[in-house]
Amino acid sequence: MTRVSHNGPVSRTRARVLVVDDEPAIGDIVSRYLKRAGYNTAVAASGKDALGHAERSSPDVVVLDLMLPDIDGLEVMRRLRKDNHRRAAIILLTARAEESDRITGLRLGADDYVVKPFSPGELVARVDALLRRIDPAARRVTLDGHEVELTQLEFELLLFLARHPGQAFTRDQLMEYVWQYSFYLDTSTVTVHIRRLRAKLEPDPARPRFIHTIWGVGYRFGP
Repeated sequence: MTRVSHNGPVSRTRARVLVVDDEPAIGDIVSRYLKRAGYNTAVAASGKDALGHAERSSPDVVVLDLMLPDIDGLEVMRRLRKDNHRRAAIILLTARAEESDRITGLRLGADDYVVKPFSPGELVARVDALLRRIDPAARRVTLDGHEVELTQLEFELLLFLARHPGQAFTRDQLMEYVWQYSFYLDTSTVTVHIRRLRAKLEPDPARPRFIHTIWGVGYRFGP
């Protein structure tokens, strides 16, 4: 049996955001916008600094550039996700030519991505959307008596589907209801998150018991 529990959202005044980018101008601008929005914000200029900061402060969101001078962003994310005590939501910063890296990042556990050049206001909106319905300290999923470790958005996606058993949702609807984006051109992140959930929840992901594909529509939770 799958049980999903959830409490209230994280407030802006308590949420901690770590910005990881080796370009000082980007780190400074993003940090200022996030602080202006009420977030407790820190900046790291390298992968090593980012991992050290995450160890010390356990951020709620990590805004992570893929191109870093020492440890690349994907490796930083692997190390963050390897430690089950660090459950921060991760937003990747990528260049337009790095589509394969974006897909790899999503598969490895990223919750979202923003393509450079980007609007700092848009990035703040993405952080808002990630934290609006998430309490990093309270989420818990158990399957057959064992706790399942999920990322922030994996949990939110499962929670939304579980609250609407038997109802099919399109990828666009899931982007709107779970990611809180009313307009989003690339819905591949939904597909990747569904695959990740199945890998963690289903004994045989090719024959799912919980999250079903409804061809021509989208996804449905339950029989």
